[in-house]
Amino acid sequence: MKKRCRQLPLFSLLCALVLLQALKLGFCYQNSKVVAGCMEAEKKALLKFKGGLTDPSGRLSSWVGEDCCAWRGVICDNRTGNVVKLKLQNPFSSNIDTGGMVYELGGAISLSLLDLKYLRYLDLSQNNFEGRRIPDFFGSLTKLRYLNLSGSSFGGVIPPSLGNLSRLLYLDLSDKFLD
Repeated sequence: MKKRCRQLPLFSLLCALVLLQALKLGFCYQNSKVVAGCMEAEKKALLKFKGGLTDPSGRLSSWVGEDCCAWRGVICDNRTGNVVKLKLQNPFSSNIDTGGMVYELGGAISLSLLDLKYLRYLDLSQNNFEGRRIPDFFGSLTKLRYLNLSGSSFGGVIPPSLGNLSRLLYLDLSDKFLD
């Protein structure tokens, strides 16, 4: 009986330590979440980028409000709130009948994308940039790992500055590249 009584406080102590560690982990996880949404400078950069684009179908109509991480096609890092992906590919291929609606983004691509310092993924595929050149500054998006411009009707010479993208793992410039 005495031996059993001595083990009870030891067991209680172990339970208390386990509980304390679980609370500590929960507290750390809770503090690592981003509460405010996206960064103000990145929100402004995205709005400037949107301002240069043509968007006949209103695909970017969700780009309003304070939290750009909630905007369609914008993906942020859950811990930092930084924009890490822009997934703006046209959801319809050119051979699908969309009832006359044009879903292609076009227009000019703003230098403001350079303010997205943590951008790792950029997909502008299947849009229509009407023979505009691929912006030289894309070569300064040094964190890019994924770049898809396929089927977007870019024209001219592929900028040599894309060679600066040393972290790039995926590059697609195929289909509908205009001279």
